[in-house]
Amino acid sequence: MSTLVLTLALAVLVGVTLGLLGGGGSILMVPLLVYVAGMEAKEAIATSLLVVGVTSAVGAISHARAGRVQWRTGLIFGAAGMAGAYGGGRVAEFIPGEVLLIAFALMMLATSVAMLRGRKAVDPDKVHEKLPVGKVVLEGLVVGLVTGIVGAGGGFLVVPALALLGGLPMPVAVGTSLVVIAMKSMAGLAGYLASVQIDWTTAAMVTGAAVVGALVGGLFSGKIHPDTLRKIFGWFVLVMAFFVGGREAPEAFWSLLPLWGWVAVGAAVVAAVTGLVLLRRRRSRSTVVDSPPAVTRQE
Repeated sequence: MSTLVLTLALAVLVGVTLGLLGGGGSILMVPLLVYVAGMEAKEAIATSLLVVGVTSAVGAISHARAGRVQWRTGLIFGAAGMAGAYGGGRVAEFIPGEVLLIAFALMMLATSVAMLRGRKAVDPDKVHEKLPVGKVVLEGLVVGLVTGIVGAGGGFLVVPALALLGGLPMPVAVGTSLVVIAMKSMAGLAGYLASVQIDWTTAAMVTGAAVVGALVGGLFSGKIHPDTLRKIFGWFVLVMAFFVGGREAPEAFWSLLPLWGWVAVGAAVVAAVTGLVLLRRRRSRSTVVDSPPAVTRQE
């Protein structure tokens, strides 16, 4: 019971961070579920997708009421992200849990760097009225695939994509990103549920705690300087990234060792075949050069 209480309390704090920053807090949900709640890696990622999806949907409501959601761009990006996320969730079935946590640690590292650097202002000259559907769909597929595999919302990828590719002002990009994150998180969850069972009771309680925290964080979002909070959070995520990576790297190495063996054998075979082909070509060329010139018979 004490573990569950601690998990719910930390879920509230993650939700508060999400509400204060408008994104990023969900990156801590997987480590929380693995190292505090004691879930297996794949169950934790699937549960995290549920928490992220519901929390983002709740957060999108206030943005939608304020007119900060561009539905056409969000639905196109979100639909592509759902396809990628579902595919990522199915692909994760064949990836060891330790490797997934290493990938998640890399996502945390990228998130921390993005948060420490801060969001760049969008050049008004680059904001366009015509939506580049092809680029938006491609970006949505890639971001969705990452979301489906590692269980992170990827808001730090979605917001710049919507601002630069979709041509949305930053406040609208933030609101629209929550719609996108909710859509692709649910699709990623569907992909995971094809092979992973989750504890729905625990998942519902953690989701409720995170939603409460997000609502509380939203109330205080204007009272704390966002740059200061973002940098503190960025350093914290950076430390967590090294913690998760350092803890899971040895197990990931041994779980991937057979795969690396087959890769090495394949590389050796390819190198041997390529060497034989090149040797034959060199010998044929030397034969042509060394052969005496043909004698022309004169009448």
